[in-house]
Amino acid sequence: MPVTQRLTPPAVEPEEAGTRLDRWLALRLPELSRTRIKGLMEDGRVSLEETTISDASLRVKPGQCFVVDVPPDAPAQPEPQDIALTVVYEDEDLIVIDKPAGMVVHPAPGNPDETLVNALLAHCGESLAGIGGVKRPGIVHRIDKDTSGLLVAAKTDAAHRGLATQFAAHTLERAYWALVWGTPSPRQGEIEGNIGRNPNDRKKMAVVKSGGKPALTRYRVLKSFAGGAVSLVECRLATGRTHQIRVHMTTQGHPLVGDPVYGRIRGHKGVVLPPEVKTALIQFPRQALHAYLLGFSHPTKGYDVRFESGMPLDINALMQILEVL
Repeated sequence: MPVTQRLTPPAVEPEEAGTRLDRWLALRLPELSRTRIKGLMEDGRVSLEETTISDASLRVKPGQCFVVDVPPDAPAQPEPQDIALTVVYEDEDLIVIDKPAGMVVHPAPGNPDETLVNALLAHCGESLAGIGGVKRPGIVHRIDKDTSGLLVAAKTDAAHRGLATQFAAHTLERAYWALVWGTPSPRQGEIEGNIGRNPNDRKKMAVVKSGGKPALTRYRVLKSFAGGAVSLVECRLATGRTHQIRVHMTTQGHPLVGDPVYGRIRGHKGVVLPPEVKTALIQFPRQALHAYLLGFSHPTKGYDVRFESGMPLDINALMQILEVL
């Protein structure tokens, strides 16, 4: 089985001081392109003294020793796999899927197959292959493995370009339902803060003081349960960063119910939950997050389209338990 390769270039020389880190690494590691190095940094695979470094523009200093972990490549071309899909809309240019929780969007180390891409290749046929790249054909955006809801994929190069332009310009309408611990105050507002790799844990994202990418989430509380112990919140993305809603809500002290990465809360101050309700909340097996609304301008036809997805069964069942309190 392929393993991650650890590269340890020699320490920075005095005459190299002030060089951008991505450029310095590209010079020291000629087997890796500068673009590849930037991608590895974004994935949290470059470190200095066990601290993750994600800022490609960092200026190196004499004596610094960087470590680069290079994961094994995913298969060069994903294989079609006959996996059932919930198709919300489809035409000759694009397809909108209601993705179930537990499905990874595209192959990657650790998830080489049984992804949405594998399913799309089987569903759409050979025409999809290579659209936007052979490893992620048709994919213009992602939602996390354990987040459910709406996702659009392109079936033609023209559609891929048009959708990618809208995502880059943040002109799409995207809204999520989230069950969070506590009740945000105020009940409606904005959360803003650059998101980048957590310098202390490369598997996590965080609101960072320097570097990262600008992120803005608009939220409003739709309903509170159990005396404010848990709330249903609508979150609308003005940007689309990795784990954006999960990170932003956590920074406000209201992590998502079931989120295994950004912290689980076992109760809310001043509220005593019945044991069976507390157990249901704590043992919820995924982050309670659902992409329920997706709207955009059709990339080839020009008119606006808007799609909605109902509350998934698992989150709905949890809300029914909370309703009786």
